Amino acid sequence: MKKHLYLIRHGETLFNQRKKIQGWCDSPLTKKGIEQAQAAALLIKDINFDHYYSSTSERCCDTLEIITNHQVPYVRLKQLKERNFGYLEACDEDLVKNNSKGHFFDDVYTMFGGEYYHEVQERMVNILTSIMNKEDHHTVLAVSHGASSFAFLSSFVDVNTIVAQGGIPNCAIVHITYEDGKFALQEIIKPNI
Repeated sequence: MKKHLYLIRHGETLFNQRKKIQGWCDSPLTKKGIEQAQAAALLIKDINFDHYYSSTSERCCDTLEIITNHQVPYVRLKQLKERNFGYLEACDEDLVKNNSKGHFFDDVYTMFGGEYYHEVQERMVNILTSIMNKEDHHTVLAVSHGASSFAFLSSFVDVNTIVAQGGIPNCAIVHITYEDGKFALQEIIKPNI
């Protein structure tokens, strides 16, 4: 049976706006971030979700609560958290840039106590597979983060495809199907805000 996962990145935060590295540290949604969550809610209003999940980060919980109008119970999971950037958390983004091949500097982040890319990918794949393998989970909404969602998607999609579609901006809705133990990207829907 084909199941559906809607993986949503949280709305814009103060650190996103100020170009700060934001992993396990947190910052509040901006006015724009709240509006993005409201716009995302309109895009998925006709979908009947049977289960809801969020990263334990406040920015994700707030995004989910706005999208659902504070009307549904949901489960918070640490495994859906953003990549841990170690001591580089809250530093300016321009301190660490991606290399020309678009890969993250694993050695830099881990030298400062952060996670390896493959560790983020593994925990995201494990938790989302566990969620989608549950008998009564047919249409699931999960709110997570940009880098961790990208790591998850790169386990079954060519990263160039994701980049060519504009990446995963704030409140992007990534529609993924799950069937016979395999994930497949259907589309990335972006609120027009």
